[in-house]
Amino acid sequence: MEYLSISQTAVKWGITTRRIQRLCAEGRIPGATKIGSYWEVPADAEKPKDERIKSRNYIKRDSTKIS
Repeated sequence: MEYLSISQTAVKWGITTRRIQRLCAEGRIPGATKIGSYWEVPADAEKPKDERIKSRNYIKRDSTKIS
């Protein structure tokens, strides 16, 4: 299996290297492997869907309740 570095993957997907690192750490890129302090991403891996909140519709928490 062929692997790409984080910087190569960032260029391929058009996102930052830091975002790739976060996706790898969160386990959202199947087959990504950490070797020492570096991540290897499979060359055939697909870019995960962006699940960050963009609509500004945050979940409001009731501050009167004790968790």
